[in-house]
Amino acid sequence: MFITLEGPEGSGKTSQVPQLAKYLRDLGWDVLTTREPGGTDIGDQIRQVLVSMENKALHPRTEILLFLAARAQLVEQVIKPALAEGKVVLCDRYADSTLAYQGYGHGLDLPALRSMLQFATDGLKPDLTILLDLPVEVGLSRKKKEDEWNRLDAYEVKFHERVREGYHILAGEEPARWKTIDASQPREVVQENLRAVVLLSLQNQSLIADSSN
Repeated sequence: MFITLEGPEGSGKTSQVPQLAKYLRDLGWDVLTTREPGGTDIGDQIRQVLVSMENKALHPRTEILLFLAARAQLVEQVIKPALAEGKVVLCDRYADSTLAYQGYGHGLDLPALRSMLQFATDGLKPDLTILLDLPVEVGLSRKKKEDEWNRLDAYEVKFHERVREGYHILAGEEPARWKTIDASQPREVVQENLRAVVLLSLQNQSLIADSSN
């Protein structure tokens, strides 16, 4: 099963994934965790270009092409092989980030982005996407406190508000795939909610697989 976590900056995805993975492994699931951009040697090099505060001149079109390059490598080198082995893949961000950030945030053409995503991912979509949602100001404040500020965080607040609104639109378009969790709650509460949502989805997936056999 392919599970992705999405959300505005500071929503806590990165800190929640390891705990969630450990919980699932303790229950007997074979879990692989990865992130975007990155997850491969090539992707990590691209990530450094994307997040560096020295690259503020990076054009939005250049930005999207770099994200897509890192994603294509991750899909082919890591995600597809893991799924073929029957693993549960937990990914911190995926293709929906492109639609939210470059599509709704920067205002780039959504149909064009969807076509580019189809090519970059070879059509691979998540089985479950969890939106960790919280107000923009809260999330950005968290990032500043944690000293994790990068080039993408430094966009104006209105940009981040468009991104959050974009996530809500995407979740509304595919309610069967998306689940939303209030990430402004205490982190242990968010983790409990994550575990409940993911475990239910895994159990349902297992029942579907058993019935097909």
